[in-house]
Amino acid sequence: MGRLLAIDVIAAVLSLGLWYFLFAAYNRRRGAHALRWVQSACAGKGRVLEPRWLSSSRLYARLQFPSRSFENAHVTVRFRPRPLPVQWLLSCWKKQKETLTFEADLGGSPSVHLEVVRHRWSGHSRGVTAWRRDQREWDVYEPGPVILTTRTHWKQDPTAELNTLMAVRQQDVLQVRFNPESPQFSATIALDAMEDPRTAADFLTTLRELAAGASAHRQ
Repeated sequence: MGRLLAIDVIAAVLSLGLWYFLFAAYNRRRGAHALRWVQSACAGKGRVLEPRWLSSSRLYARLQFPSRSFENAHVTVRFRPRPLPVQWLLSCWKKQKETLTFEADLGGSPSVHLEVVRHRWSGHSRGVTAWRRDQREWDVYEPGPVILTTRTHWKQDPTAELNTLMAVRQQDVLQVRFNPESPQFSATIALDAMEDPRTAADFLTTLRELAAGASAHRQ
């Protein structure tokens, strides 16, 4: 009995070790692809430097740009924790996305904390038959940008903030943040969107536009 138990334990350990090795290698291959997408999106205007793995599901790399629009720039790629079965199942259950986050300091410190989050909501009504559809049709409205602020005195023309909202709305950017502290600027995009070269290039263009808008707002 004890011998069979020992064999089962050894088999389980070997299976988990093989699982970890295979899926860690899979994440590393995806990481190499992701950095190539970033390098391609830079279109010769930036370089990916010093990539390193912070964990089996998190990849970090510095970015170097010839211009002064971004300082201390880097990207962090977050993959699903495939090498860890329990965490992987939890991430799948929570429908967590694999993401790429760009972080950098700007030429000057932003004067406000600003966070823009892009949400998409969808829904359907249940039990709608053809003869009842007219009674249960939904009216869908598209609201304009909404800004929540903790400022005591808010200016009447928040041009930079609205431009930021509209730029994010037109791209596949999931989240944008401006902070007075480092990193002063960050933006997150779904990793799958970077597979499209045009989307990847548009993402870098959007980052430059957002940074330029913030700089103009400071002036």
